[in-house]
Amino acid sequence: MKYRRLGKTELNVSVVGVGTWQFGGDWGKDYSQKEVDSILDRAQELGINLIDTAECYGPHHLSERFIGDYISRGRREDWIIASKFGHQWHEHWEHAWNVDQIRVQLEESLKALRTDYIDLYQFHSGPDEVFDQDDLWTMLDKQVQAGKIRNLGISIGSNDNLHQTSKAKELNAKAIQVVYNRLDRTPEQRVFPSCQQQDLGVLARVPLASGYLSGKYKPGAVFKDNVRKGHKREEIDEKIKLVEQIRQQEVPEGVGMAEWALAWCLKNPVVSCVIPGCKSPEQVEANARAADLEL
Repeated sequence: MKYRRLGKTELNVSVVGVGTWQFGGDWGKDYSQKEVDSILDRAQELGINLIDTAECYGPHHLSERFIGDYISRGRREDWIIASKFGHQWHEHWEHAWNVDQIRVQLEESLKALRTDYIDLYQFHSGPDEVFDQDDLWTMLDKQVQAGKIRNLGISIGSNDNLHQTSKAKELNAKAIQVVYNRLDRTPEQRVFPSCQQQDLGVLARVPLASGYLSGKYKPGAVFKDNVRKGHKREEIDEKIKLVEQIRQQEVPEGVGMAEWALAWCLKNPVVSCVIPGCKSPEQVEANARAADLEL
């Protein structure tokens, strides 16, 4: 495994992390603690040290609770935990941008994760008018001073949101999370130059383009998960055809498509870490191989 400095933080993150949206059940599979344990065990064996999660990945902080149960049986210092705030899923899913709500969210996340601190606490894809609340960032800064948050970050909803990215340094946020993959290079235009200028860490989410860049799908594929089943038929087939063109023209013979797609993201020096989801220890292994693939 290789490691990169995450912006101005003191964190050296593995270039491949573990995304955990899938643990909440939205990707067509319900997880047991044993299954989560096997995924995180393999990740640790391979040198992966960053786990990315969120308050709303599953009801009642489900993803965070799986992670918390796991890390409580090991050494907390072995892991860099990134979580997010701004939404909640209790009896139903909703936005929660009130400062008092976010303060409660932080405490709930700490409890679910069974930890005294979160290494990177990220604004979770909210609108600019919420982002621009001074009292929100004042409260978060106090939580940093109290030691409950080690570093602040911003997960931008639009991958061209220069408004939020450009204010990171001013707000003492040290990392940007953004959608970036071979099918969507938008951040290269404006967001990445701003990240370079401010020395921000970059977490590339959806690096496999919601699984399309895994290369597993053929035209006509039908998805049943809560995320992709809403995609239009023509959009699905167009992406699958484009991926096949990329495979033929850009992927070296004998190299796995998913492995190549992650390495493609990491080829950009602005990117600190890719955070693909993984459904099994075998997928963790495939993801980790991207760290050693030179493009």
